[in-house]
Amino acid sequence: MKYAIELDRVVWSPGESFRLDELSLRVPRGSIYGFLGPNGSGKTTTIRLFMGMVKPHGGEIRVLDGRVPRDMAHILSRVGYVPERPHVYPQLTVGEAMRFHAAFHRLWDPHWADELVERLGLDPDRKIARMSKGETGKLLVSLALAQRPELLVLDEPTDGLDPVVRRDVMTTVLDYVSESGATVFISSHLVHELERICDWVGVMDRGALVAELPMNDFKNGIKHLRVETVKDGTPVGAADAPFVVLARKPPNGVSPYETWVVRGWAEDHARWFDTATAHLRDVVDLDLEEGFVELLRSQRTSTTLDPHGED
Repeated sequence: MKYAIELDRVVWSPGESFRLDELSLRVPRGSIYGFLGPNGSGKTTTIRLFMGMVKPHGGEIRVLDGRVPRDMAHILSRVGYVPERPHVYPQLTVGEAMRFHAAFHRLWDPHWADELVERLGLDPDRKIARMSKGETGKLLVSLALAQRPELLVLDEPTDGLDPVVRRDVMTTVLDYVSESGATVFISSHLVHELERICDWVGVMDRGALVAELPMNDFKNGIKHLRVETVKDGTPVGAADAPFVVLARKPPNGVSPYETWVVRGWAEDHARWFDTATAHLRDVVDLDLEEGFVELLRSQRTSTTLDPHGED
């Protein structure tokens, strides 16, 4: 498999308060890769590292077959970037901002830029200082797409935008990807938004990548199991289970069964309970947000997960 972004054992720390310790991450070419994590988990720091804005203390970084930071000039000519905070001059108009950015990108497509402005309902004569947050968000995405990037990096691109603007922005991005085959790396805490559009997902927590796998595997592989924990008078054990038990919640007044949070579940794994010291009573599906929360909870109480989602 070819990768648009590769981080291999990257180390970086600004001091004692935070640390990325041997972070490895791989974004398949042509994928829409959702980068999830709570605030402060290291998502923006990771982006700054592979965009060449921060120099790692150890490890290697490759983007579009170039090495970071050695080949950044060549890499950045092929990357569209929407940062977490706006990076446009407020005294410019929309049209002036488009022409200003065009001067820095050799692959800039002026006809496509005009189409984006019209498609997203932007006024070329409107000053950025007088634009709403939603209009500014549309402009930032237009600036990134107008250079026809092979890789589009979006850091919280729709944070704080209303649902209509979010849909307009993401529809435009998806249409571009469908036409060009570009890779998209999108960092967000809006879990349900990523669930609709991404085919790969990486989850960060406290400076570590706690999972990286196809979106369908993530959604379908994390389950709640309701388990009767005693069979033939013997306490249940799950050490030899074909799935990973992330957490076990004891019976309560509502349910007489233990609840197991498991990862890597497949339908044929139910047969394991035929020979185990437990009865499987029910399998409960989780949506992406529920799976994300359970993953973080289990990570903070154990070291069950491998960084690349393997047992």
